[in-house]
Amino acid sequence: MATTNRRRTSTTDGVVDTIVHQPTGASVALHQLAPEAALQRLELTIVRRLEGFLHGDHRGLIPAVGTEASDARPYQPGLDDVRRMDWAVTARTTEPHVRDTIADRELEVWALLDATASMNWGTRTMTKRDLGIAGIATMGFLTQKMGDRFGGVIMRHDSVRRFPARSGRTALYALLRSMLTEPIVPDSSSPSMPLSEGIEHVLRVERRRGMRIVVSDFVTPGDLELDPAVPTEWERALRRLASRNQVVCMEIVDPAEINFPDMGEVLIADPETSAAQLVDTSDEQARVRMNAAAAAQRRRVAAAIRRSGAAHVQLRTDSDWVRDIARFVIGYRKVAPVLHNTGQVMNP
Repeated sequence: MATTNRRRTSTTDGVVDTIVHQPTGASVALHQLAPEAALQRLELTIVRRLEGFLHGDHRGLIPAVGTEASDARPYQPGLDDVRRMDWAVTARTTEPHVRDTIADRELEVWALLDATASMNWGTRTMTKRDLGIAGIATMGFLTQKMGDRFGGVIMRHDSVRRFPARSGRTALYALLRSMLTEPIVPDSSSPSMPLSEGIEHVLRVERRRGMRIVVSDFVTPGDLELDPAVPTEWERALRRLASRNQVVCMEIVDPAEINFPDMGEVLIADPETSAAQLVDTSDEQARVRMNAAAAAQRRRVAAAIRRSGAAHVQLRTDSDWVRDIARFVIGYRKVAPVLHNTGQVMNP
């Protein structure tokens, strides 16, 4: 969303300026996104509070068997899966044996960043795109301490850019720097790649199961549907991704999208389609209708994510994303086994 205010006053806030003008670069520097002092506090406060929740073999996130072969033992009828039968040992001993598996000790995490034009503005501390990168950084810091590999995919309006999964803090900083310096998608760029295609790209390219993070505002250009029962354009792809992986959806919103402020007559424009509408935000009834439509849109997004079997966390540009993610992960530990009960084999 971009706006042109007829009663606009001067401002020195470069982030707020993205409401009117297209940004030319990131609204936050890398050292502000992840300064060393803040990183140390993150590890001491959040990670220690999550001790046992995201550690080692990630026990408790999704209960299941592992993938690495272990010792063979006698087959127990009714308890063991015949698909794990070790036929070589069975032939040698003339007694049915199965091969146990051990848990994988590292997780492969991939983050999909929606970098389309609708993410290029904000009214608080940073743009929606940079808040999405901050959310990816926080999740990366929570996993890299345990040696997990972290990779990224940037979805532009017409293409995707893939960064291979690597472990370690240096690799994570390199990924974040690349995301921050990624060229801004110009306004009015005709979107030829919907979010569903970006999700399908992650599913199609990365065969190894693990955790997938989808960062977007989940707004589809031209979609005016508000009924939560009507599937979204990206819901089917997200369901496919969640059937094979543990998926966390980070919904990025700005407070001005939820509660429209009184700014007089404002030209509201869609940066992806160039559709525009002049709205008198000083009219209380107009603001009530706009807020109701925005709330219905958010409810539809939440319903689609819930039906897909993915976890959902909402990040706002006027809130502390580290605190919000910490609260989410602590609560997520309790509901993840039920949420991701898809019958798929993943880390215990």
